[in-house]
Amino acid sequence: MNNPTVQDPWDELVARVSYLFSNEFLPTLNPLSGHFRAVLRREGDLNGSVPISVIASCDSKINNLCKSINPKAESDPLLLTSLIMMNASRLPKSVYASKDQLWVCRKDPYPTEIVQPLITQEESISVQAMHIPYSQEKTVAPLTLKFSSNGYYLDVIAQYLGVTNASRVLLSRTIGKASSEMRFYFAIPEPSMLDSSMDFLNMNEVSNSKGTFNSRASYISGQIISGDAILASVGYMWRSADLFHEDVTPCTYYRLIISKIPGGIFKLSREAVLTSELPLGFITRTNWRGLYPREILCAFCRNHRLSEPVFCTKSNSPFETSQSDKTTVAESALSASGGRSVPIEIKFRCEVKLFSRCQDLILECSPKQFYKRQNDAIQNAALTVLSCLNTSLKDSYMPLNLVDVRFNYENFVKVFSLCRSIHESWAMDLNCRNQIFKIEGPELGSSPCNGSLVCIRYFVYLVIEGGDAKECLESCDEFEFEIGNGAVLPHLEACVIQMFVDQTASFSMELPSKEWILAAAVDSAKILSLLSSKSEGHCLEYNLSLLRIVEPLEERMEQALFSPPLSKQRLEYALQHIKKSDATSLVDFGCGSGSLLQSILDYPTSLEKIAGVDISQKSLNRAAKVLHTKLSSNSDAIMPSANLKSVLLYEGSITVFDSRMCAFDIGTCLEVIEHMEEDQACLFGDIVLSSFRPKILIVSTPNYEYNVILQRSNPSSHEDDPDEKTQSESCKFRNHDHKFEWTRKQFSHWALELAKRHNYSVEFGGVGGSAELEPGFASQIAVFRRGIQSQVDDCPMNIGLSHCYEVIWEWGCSNSVSSSLW
Repeated sequence: MNNPTVQDPWDELVARVSYLFSNEFLPTLNPLSGHFRAVLRREGDLNGSVPISVIASCDSKINNLCKSINPKAESDPLLLTSLIMMNASRLPKSVYASKDQLWVCRKDPYPTEIVQPLITQEESISVQAMHIPYSQEKTVAPLTLKFSSNGYYLDVIAQYLGVTNASRVLLSRTIGKASSEMRFYFAIPEPSMLDSSMDFLNMNEVSNSKGTFNSRASYISGQIISGDAILASVGYMWRSADLFHEDVTPCTYYRLIISKIPGGIFKLSREAVLTSELPLGFITRTNWRGLYPREILCAFCRNHRLSEPVFCTKSNSPFETSQSDKTTVAESALSASGGRSVPIEIKFRCEVKLFSRCQDLILECSPKQFYKRQNDAIQNAALTVLSCLNTSLKDSYMPLNLVDVRFNYENFVKVFSLCRSIHESWAMDLNCRNQIFKIEGPELGSSPCNGSLVCIRYFVYLVIEGGDAKECLESCDEFEFEIGNGAVLPHLEACVIQMFVDQTASFSMELPSKEWILAAAVDSAKILSLLSSKSEGHCLEYNLSLLRIVEPLEERMEQALFSPPLSKQRLEYALQHIKKSDATSLVDFGCGSGSLLQSILDYPTSLEKIAGVDISQKSLNRAAKVLHTKLSSNSDAIMPSANLKSVLLYEGSITVFDSRMCAFDIGTCLEVIEHMEEDQACLFGDIVLSSFRPKILIVSTPNYEYNVILQRSNPSSHEDDPDEKTQSESCKFRNHDHKFEWTRKQFSHWALELAKRHNYSVEFGGVGGSAELEPGFASQIAVFRRGIQSQVDDCPMNIGLSHCYEVIWEWGCSNSVSSSLW
């Protein structure tokens, strides 16, 4: 049954329009009353006539009433206008509506005492705006709007659009920040374009049938816009009688477009359009810079006028309860165990769903991975969705159904139908011109590694062919990012990882599409002029300085308690065993940036051949650079490891067999296996001892039992959010990238079983701490030795040649270097 007390929205619409033309409304200070005052300064028959499109777009109450009558009005400014015109006959006699001319005016003039104070001194105003042609084949271009403060600015815009007056101009909703008056202005089709029998409501259909749909303006505004449009920031604001205006530049326009994709929102939050990238993972709040993933996803939904994303966190607890009520979980566990204390480590995962405004499901994300913190689960789930959307919208446009993310294809296409046509030409895949980084400065102090938080100063220049002219596009005095998380352009990170603190570097990149350049450039006019002379010689030049490095939490904790640091003690332990072995060849599995291989060069051993294997190209690049520098600068007379004849670096997974690894006397694997899943760590052990079969294998890994001492020694390093504590006091892993950390018992079990299966003996040791004192060594080490009866089996006869690794860098005794990357 209808509620008789609820007023009909059509009646409310008539009442609201009537109020707008009352004596009480004119003196008020709000965005619409400014238009009412301005039209009183129009000349001739248009004096006092207010365009219906202005009433429809600038009054929130009328706007909401129109949407309640027809929800489609939200995305259609022309429909908004038509709904008011349809009610023109019901307006009171004091108000006159011209259906043909699309304006409304008051029949009787306002009293002089109301109008007189509204007269202002004339002022000339120039505003920069953007002209957006409906044809994408035509270029978006800046233009200058000039009008007088005593005139009606909308009449000037009408002239630029080629229509008779402001009544023929439609306004989009405001764009950008809430306080902005930036919006699109575009013309209503002339009556001559329409058949006399055609309803006013069908104008958009006629416009679109003639191919005048403006996809670029419609994409930004989320509304139907036809014909050429002008993007301008001019209008009237709350609590001010003055005309507000600010310039809209190419930079403004292109930033609006990149804010429609997740990666663009992150770039803008960092003010680093040409430098930053949406990171690969959310590891810790401490090292994250820019908007958090959840905030980016919410902004993305607002920019596309979707419903707010729905987050649902779940725990691994067998007791279904609210995840915010951790006390209930603990009490349930205690009750279920008959009062006995049962330690439960609660972990969280988060599901995300995106819906359209009409509540149509667009995608759902159901990650399987659990996190110790509820916030980490939420942020990583949001980042998973963002990464998938970023790829689907920017690169392929097709929604990519992944293991954790499922799209509703029909609803996805309905919502994002314009994305492909807008972004398909926006190439941001920058290629380094010659793969050469010009690094200058002393190679002293520390250098970055995965997990380091680095701070750089950088400048990005547009360089014109020949270097005769260059213009700074983007710069930052202090820009922080985490190494190894994909937070910046790959080539920039590859350069930084080869630098030491206080060094400077430069390199050149090919130009991206001009849209990205203009989104970064403040002085758009100058950049447009430079870009007008198209040439393959144009490029981007990156100049940077490495200011400081904050080492990963694991390194900071170890350095706080041990001197020398635990990492150096591990190297020294390995070097002592290498020296005693009289081995002539060594391979370092998971060599990273080559710290062990570098140390070998400074240490007298019998080694003639050394090699490193790692899956990270960036780390191998760093290792190659340092090794090359050392080997090139040392003569045989002064190099401690004078017997060395060959050094090789391989790219590949240490869980994959490569027959070239069979002939080495010693294998090392220092603090590597904990970065793998446990089953992969077991697979690595089996492959090395069954197939590679070195005489000696040295493996080190953190002792989880020692973490309580490390974390107590460095309380400032704790990164818990003040409002989000873990449910237990159990120690955290030393590094966010660690997949596991074993106790002494777990490590001993793994090593003994491995040795038994492959006819090796094993002895245990460690560094940091003492075997006689609890909780043992900080780093536990196992040294495997091949059994006597298998000494002849350097490489099993039944294994054929298999070269799965790629040689990245090679040095021979002639000091020659070959490399595919470095």
